[in-house]
Amino acid sequence: MRSLVLFDIDGTLVRRAGPQHRLALIEGIRLVTGVETITDGIPVHGMLDPDILTLMMRAAGIPDPVIESHLPGIFEAAQDIYDATVPPDLTKAVCPGVPALLSHLHDTGVTLALVTGNLTRIGWRKIERAGIRDYFRFGGFGEMAKTRGGLARLAIEQARSEGLIDSESRIALIGDAPQDIIAAKENGIRSIAVRTGVTPEGEREACYPDHLLDDLTCLDLSII
Repeated sequence: MRSLVLFDIDGTLVRRAGPQHRLALIEGIRLVTGVETITDGIPVHGMLDPDILTLMMRAAGIPDPVIESHLPGIFEAAQDIYDATVPPDLTKAVCPGVPALLSHLHDTGVTLALVTGNLTRIGWRKIERAGIRDYFRFGGFGEMAKTRGGLARLAIEQARSEGLIDSESRIALIGDAPQDIIAAKENGIRSIAVRTGVTPEGEREACYPDHLLDDLTCLDLSII
């Protein structure tokens, strides 16, 4: 049976990857709008980059119509900045169990894809520098849909359109935030939550994931 496994990035595949992503969002806004912003007070974990950018600009007093008009330019600027500033080696930021799991799933023919709030080029560059880029065929990235559930839906639809899965295929979403669990439930797929991110204890449990693990070294491969 062909399977599809969707992975979140931050807190799931990598953690403590440095401040460059956050700083790229701040600098992207400054370059496009001339306004200085901060991420203080914004619960960025589990959020989509476009939502983080929107909240940053609202907090700085920028009206929503102006925010909307500037977002495409900010997306491009932030991605360019991240490309220029991301550390050359993020392999030490890879979460426990990730390399072995990805290698096993890839070797057994499981299709692997990303579902992440990162903007597209930021997400790809981050996992490239983490040394795990080649395991993933495609992904749903922050600017592609309004919700994480929508991103998961896009990834599933792409896998189906490419003939990688069918109606009998197993599909799972692995993530560390409540939003990942919710996205899985919205799409009727298996949710596998890990405690490797910064989500406070109890918030994942409140969303009732199908499986909750300390990290990916604990994953029972029979559930994939």
